[in-house]
Amino acid sequence: MPASIAADLTETAPPERPPLRTLSLYLLLGFSAGLPFYMFNAVLTLRLARHGIDIVIIGFFAWIALLPTFKFVWAPLLDRYSVPGFSRFWGRRRGWIMLSQLGIFFSMVAMAFTSSDQSLPLTALFAILLAFWTTTLEVAADGWRIELAPTQAQQGPIVAANLWGYRSAMVAAGSGAVLVAAWSDWAWAYLVIAIAAFFPFPILAAMGPEAKHAKGRTGALISGTLFSLAILALTGAATAMIGWALLCAVQGAGFSAQTNVTPIVLAIALLPFLALAIALPRIRRLPADAPSKMPGFVAPYVEIFWRYGYGVLPVLAFVSFYRMGDVLTLTLSHPLWNAAGYSLEQISMADGVVALTCSMAGVALGGLCAARLPMMLALIIGACASAIGNWVFVWLWYAEPSALVLYVAAGVDQFGHGLEGAVFVVYLSMLVSPRYPGTQYAFLSGFAFLLPRLIGGAAGAIQKQIGYDGFFILSGALSFAAIFFLPIVMRVRARTA
Repeated sequence: MPASIAADLTETAPPERPPLRTLSLYLLLGFSAGLPFYMFNAVLTLRLARHGIDIVIIGFFAWIALLPTFKFVWAPLLDRYSVPGFSRFWGRRRGWIMLSQLGIFFSMVAMAFTSSDQSLPLTALFAILLAFWTTTLEVAADGWRIELAPTQAQQGPIVAANLWGYRSAMVAAGSGAVLVAAWSDWAWAYLVIAIAAFFPFPILAAMGPEAKHAKGRTGALISGTLFSLAILALTGAATAMIGWALLCAVQGAGFSAQTNVTPIVLAIALLPFLALAIALPRIRRLPADAPSKMPGFVAPYVEIFWRYGYGVLPVLAFVSFYRMGDVLTLTLSHPLWNAAGYSLEQISMADGVVALTCSMAGVALGGLCAARLPMMLALIIGACASAIGNWVFVWLWYAEPSALVLYVAAGVDQFGHGLEGAVFVVYLSMLVSPRYPGTQYAFLSGFAFLLPRLIGGAAGAIQKQIGYDGFFILSGALSFAAIFFLPIVMRVRARTA
């Protein structure tokens, strides 16, 4: 990748077709974000299942994926502040990306040294830190992407490249970690992926500065690393203290694995969104320039509610259902494979060559649909593909176990959800304001995963009630239900200031 890439990207307006260097950049950034995602999600649930952890507890670990849902809470920090050292030479966006990569590396190393899962609170702590830094990287990369490519036609190829990197990294992490665990143990599995996750850091460090005449690469690298280590230590200590306090409160209130905490978690998670909905009538009456006069932590959210008015409510309902199948499949697909008697070697192959090939094909078709078709038609195709990607696991559950059955099911799943994901990213990118791209995209994409991940946390309890077949029939139907919102959603129009 050329050293002048950052300067080229920031100094010139993007053409109608993004240049190859921009696509290469987002292939790399997608890889950086996708590699750790499986390690606190699908791979972790498989690891816990192999250690004999109860399926209900495994379901609770799926709530770690709720953290990215609330990335809008700290997303304004990335628009407002810079990382000391790194940002001086490489710019604000890349500074945050480099800090996040260090956080990802150290969190995954910590998960390797606690891979016996003898202390589940400790396992949860490092998984939460890994989820936090992975999400922070995504926020910085998404904000930069929307700034570089403001139109739907430009977004399609960049999103496809980004998701190729993201999903290929997820597949590499899932397949590679499981294969290493089969050959050795889970500690080595996490160490190998941690080293791979660190690989993009020196590539970004070797790239050119944001400003054309910026100097002092070595000094910026040293000072940025030292400041980053301090930030990582403070973040880890704060997370541990908050987690310890919450754990004590939960235990003191008498909650256990048998307690249905889903309604409580749902109520807490919905509070900030309910507050915005209650304030909607007042927001609509504000003058057009009101958001620009508000504090940076509030303005992006007020602006998007002002712009779409009451139309924002069906939009939020739609995005809540659209990725349902993707999230719920990721929660219980690996425990299902384990329960069906498939070996780690077979699971590794399904998560490897099969998933990578089919996922990239789905992403390519999804990016093409988003760039060439009317958005409503592209979204319908994505919802149908996602539903089929869930329902295929019902067939797997009843079929005689064989490698072919596993590979076909994994391929259909990855193709459908890859297609759906590419279309959805473009759709969300078209909803944000160019004044607040990172923060508003974080808000919308976070809300999109709130309901699915809340249900995912209760997936173990649901599975005990209706079985694996009933669970995947339900999850596919919920994903398909997003189609019924489209006649309303497609009529929503934004006000202009």
